[in-house]
Amino acid sequence: MRRVEVVGESMVPTLLPGDRLLVSGLAASRCGDLVAVEDPERAGLVLVKRLAARQGDRLWVAGDNIAASRDSRQFGPLDRAALWGRVVYRYHPAERAGWVRRVDRSHRRGVRRGPDSTGPAAPSAP
Repeated sequence: MRRVEVVGESMVPTLLPGDRLLVSGLAASRCGDLVAVEDPERAGLVLVKRLAARQGDRLWVAGDNIAASRDSRQFGPLDRAALWGRVVYRYHPAERAGWVRRVDRSHRRGVRRGPDSTGPAAPSAP
């Protein structure tokens, strides 16, 4: 597990500046997941973005707030080695703490398959 803090507004409204997150390098990431990746243009910095597409060892990432995001639209696809892991938990601020769930964006194609949210996970029904 690694810890990251959100700086900037590229992931608003999903994540807010000051949110603190746990990133798991062991959790499998799929399209729709929030991921932490090494910034390809600024050594030593980490970006938190949504995994938009995956093709072999190439990843495309995008911010939820497109107007404020620097992502694969500017710097292109990332090599798989740049992936730190999947964001699994927000631990700060306390009132927004909880498991970060995958967002199902299939409703944008006219099919809705599940909740479209992040945050505290509700128990699933039996």
